[in-house]
Amino acid sequence: MSRSDNLTQGAARAPHRSLLNALGFVDEEMGRPIIGIANSFNEIVPGHKGLKELVQSVKDGIRNAGGVPIEFNTIGICDGLAMNHVGMKYSLVTRNIIADSIEATAMATPFDAMVFIPNCDKVVPGMLIAAARLNLPSIFVSGGAMLAGVHHGKKVGLSDVFEAVGKHQTGQMDDAELHEIEQDACPTCGSCSGMYTANTMNCLTEALGMGLPGNGTIPAVYSARQRLAKSAGQQILKVLQADLRPKDIMTRQAFENAVAVDMALGGSSNTALHLPAIAHEAGVELTLDDFNEIAQKTPQLSKLSPSGKYFIEDLDAAGGIPAVMQRLAENGRLHRDAKSVTLHNQGDIAELAVVKDQDVIHPWNNPVQATGGISVLKGNLAIDGSVVKSGAVDPKMLVHSGPAKCFNSEEEACEAIMGGKIVKGDVVVIRYEGPKGGPGMREMLTPTSVITGMGLGDSVALITDGRFSGATRGASIGHVSPEAAAGGTIAIVQDGDIINIDIPNGKLEVQLSDQEIADRKAKLKPYKANVTGYLKKYAMHVSSAAQGAIEILED
Repeated sequence: MSRSDNLTQGAARAPHRSLLNALGFVDEEMGRPIIGIANSFNEIVPGHKGLKELVQSVKDGIRNAGGVPIEFNTIGICDGLAMNHVGMKYSLVTRNIIADSIEATAMATPFDAMVFIPNCDKVVPGMLIAAARLNLPSIFVSGGAMLAGVHHGKKVGLSDVFEAVGKHQTGQMDDAELHEIEQDACPTCGSCSGMYTANTMNCLTEALGMGLPGNGTIPAVYSARQRLAKSAGQQILKVLQADLRPKDIMTRQAFENAVAVDMALGGSSNTALHLPAIAHEAGVELTLDDFNEIAQKTPQLSKLSPSGKYFIEDLDAAGGIPAVMQRLAENGRLHRDAKSVTLHNQGDIAELAVVKDQDVIHPWNNPVQATGGISVLKGNLAIDGSVVKSGAVDPKMLVHSGPAKCFNSEEEACEAIMGGKIVKGDVVVIRYEGPKGGPGMREMLTPTSVITGMGLGDSVALITDGRFSGATRGASIGHVSPEAAAGGTIAIVQDGDIINIDIPNGKLEVQLSDQEIADRKAKLKPYKANVTGYLKKYAMHVSSAAQGAIEILED
């Protein structure tokens, strides 16, 4: 008996069939597999505006294969539009809302299988969490990346606009050029064009085995994206027939493959939040120590925007994620027998791939850097860990010591940076921006980009219990755990305290004795976020960033 028989079969289901008739069902469709489509289309996010057209290709594919599609929608917000104001507090929290809303819809309406259509930032992990939770035969088809812009003959993306603000602040760029670059940077719809969080997660969906080859890299405006969507619609019927479920695919081996691909790509530091959260829902333990271990064994092979000159369109032309997996497989860093929605294992997919541009996907013996693009740092300032996109750090800043300048919010820090109060050698400390303290763990793209744009990227570091956009580059260390709101050491750092950063050796420390740290912590007052509504609920149940900022509910 299929799940959808609860809608279509037997005399007791006559009322259900009557309601389906109201939707336009005909009798011939009543016995066919019903495929739910979770579509995140909206007119808020540039990466999602094109999903209205993409979903039609998915539906065509489902009908071609003999299924009946039923579409419903989820929310999504644009992190770029939410940046540097209270709206960013609501970004990470939507990951839970998206997962919960899909669970509710799919349980109330007994679909036989699911197609998920995400694209940007929190929608991808939110949907992957939902897929693991429901454990129905599922396939992902993302919306695809926007094309890079061109400014004065150079490819640019959104991160260049944020950095342009810093140049404008210091007089290096006038109003006219700032306006020109903002006009040039985002020429099409799609997820932002570099290896930012959205594209990183779409690529890792492919590496996890939940998307067809090309899912992570085919640009949104290419016809190949529409063909991929139609193929995904057809493939979901085969996945259903094989009874292949997300927890069959998203195993320990699959997550290790995803982290290895992440390291090879130099992906967003936000993956250290999202992959553990998805793994938790799939019943797999994945820790920051796992990230660190895999990083030590996996070199960074690609240097994409914001740290390099290449964009997602270039990675696609170079062979995409299958080509990256081929590099890993050839060097014993891919679990070849991991399953995928293709109904072939990842080793077979990697074997058929071709690396078409060795400057985009470097050879194993000539990597961008010897270790993975993300590093985990620990020490008395981050006992449970912190995360930095090491592949995007200026070599001068891999080891750095400097005096702290402390701020209790992103707004305070931005005011100081733009006011010229940050100088070479400083370590900017932004706290009370963690999962509980924010609450919501805001991204800090504005302060990091302004620092870089002002010419301080090779001399100023920034640490926070908040997080960073995938578009961030420089010595930007986030996810400091325990966070300030939980009494972490970052809460007691004072202006002038010396912060020691050693990325190659994984160290983040404040130059204070254990006794001094204990004495200062003893004077800390309990922290309570002054929030209402969903943020209050979120702060009550969210774990630390080191655990993926997952929702903790008492049994």
